[in-house]
Amino acid sequence: MRKVSIVIPCRNEAAYIGKCLDSIVQCNYDKSDLKVFVCDGLSDDGTEAIIRQYAQQYEFIHYLKNEKQVTPFALNLGLKAESFDFAIILGAHAAIDKDFVKLNQECLQAHPEVGCCGGIIDNVHENQEAAIISKAMSSPFGVGNAHFRTGTKSGYVDTVAFGAYRSEVFERCGYFDEKLVRNQDDEFNFRIMKHGFRIFLEPDIRSQYFVRGNYKKLWRQYFQYGYWKVYVNVKHRAVTTLRQLIPALMVSGFSFGLIFSLFIPAFLTPLIALIALYLISAGYFASKKAAGLKEIASIMKCFMILHFSYGSGYLKGILDFIVLRKKPSAQAMRSSR
Repeated sequence: MRKVSIVIPCRNEAAYIGKCLDSIVQCNYDKSDLKVFVCDGLSDDGTEAIIRQYAQQYEFIHYLKNEKQVTPFALNLGLKAESFDFAIILGAHAAIDKDFVKLNQECLQAHPEVGCCGGIIDNVHENQEAAIISKAMSSPFGVGNAHFRTGTKSGYVDTVAFGAYRSEVFERCGYFDEKLVRNQDDEFNFRIMKHGFRIFLEPDIRSQYFVRGNYKKLWRQYFQYGYWKVYVNVKHRAVTTLRQLIPALMVSGFSFGLIFSLFIPAFLTPLIALIALYLISAGYFASKKAAGLKEIASIMKCFMILHFSYGSGYLKGILDFIVLRKKPSAQAMRSSR
């Protein structure tokens, strides 16, 4: 197993795409066996010029135009560009460690039952708000059993970030669903497990992710994750992971508890108890990540953004895709870019 394709979907990433490509250039994998396809979604911030500069300097880096401007189309565009033994899906907001490609290859060779492997994301923050988000997203309370973020497990998992996939996976399972502008990797990983492949998390495989430094963008991102997760559930007629239900149940519990307590005072006591339990739990886990009292409150705020945005998006998805039986709207497709 030698030939590797790295596929990078991107749009308006002028601040980060150079860091991403530099990390690939500096990796210790034989460049004669490596192809990098940067699939740009019609960027208008100078990203295209940066990619073309790298492509001119390094013959293994290639620019591809993503006319549809959505991530799954970009992924499929890069995956179909050239044959490979395994392919790595990478984000433009990420950088890889020197041994990243080599360790992915070794992991796939060591585990023939595994169709996809990946490692741990180390969050990199560039301002105080991003630092708080990074701490919240590395806590099990913030992101559940997303082990590639928390680093709490080695072995079989249900998903990884920046996965390395055997070529046989695409031959047997097809490619990424181009209707999914979010959660396309989770859906694909669920699909490959249905075909009998395993997914493996190897903690020695490391990458860095430059964390979003804006609470508003974080809310929008996780709302979309929750919203599109329901579309995946409808497609497969199954709940792909149990952890996805918890934020929606929490938002429903708080909302209905508040409404009922306005008319039935007896509901007020359990509502207060539920809120207190959540705040105590959030405070405890925030204290394990915080550098001081002020950070505890900020991390708790970020926990709430993660949970309430995902839960609200999930409930909106239930309304649209299950109750009203809608198809994804053009506006929803655009809002994910």
